Amino acid sequence: MTLLSPDQVAGAKTNVDAFFGLAGKIFEGVEKLAALNLQVIRAALAEAQENMAKVSGTTEPPQWFTLQAGFAGPFAEKSLSYGRQVFDIASTTQAEIAQLAQTQYERYNNRVQALVDEAAKSSPAGSEAAIAAWKSTIAATTTLYETLQKTGQQAVQAVESNFEAVTATASKALRSNAEQAPVAGGAKR
Repeated sequence: MTLLSPDQVAGAKTNVDAFFGLAGKIFEGVEKLAALNLQVIRAALAEAQENMAKVSGTTEPPQWFTLQAGFAGPFAEKSLSYGRQVFDIASTTQAEIAQLAQTQYERYNNRVQALVDEAAKSSPAGSEAAIAAWKSTIAATTTLYETLQKTGQQAVQAVESNFEAVTATASKALRSNAEQAPVAGGAKR
């Protein structure tokens, strides 16, 4: 039977804590998304009931068509709002997970660097080139990770700004169409 050293136990505890931290962040994101979906379903059911009551009270076909046309604008606005909220939940969850990953990476990098430093202290004469190559590889890996992280952040920012531009344009078009929609009798609003 082998016993774990205190460092191994501490390392295992850190890994378990990191796993549960990551799982917790993912669960929080799923929980927020589920709550949003339940809220949207409740609102949609209430609105559908209200709309059915309005439609059933119409007697003239032009009134019915006007009511139907009036339902499209608010539905599209609510769809855009829902998309924004889903995007916010996803980007917040992604940022929290990225922060956890960054913390774990830094811990791992520090442990590897300490291992290399310890190996350098106890290495035989003439192994300086191998230790230097090892340190160079670690530095290159760190630079690559930082570059990938910055590129990922830029991509998320680009997607976010594009999403905001598209939703702003869609909202503007919906408002413009709603202002130009005919009311009963053929007159414009």
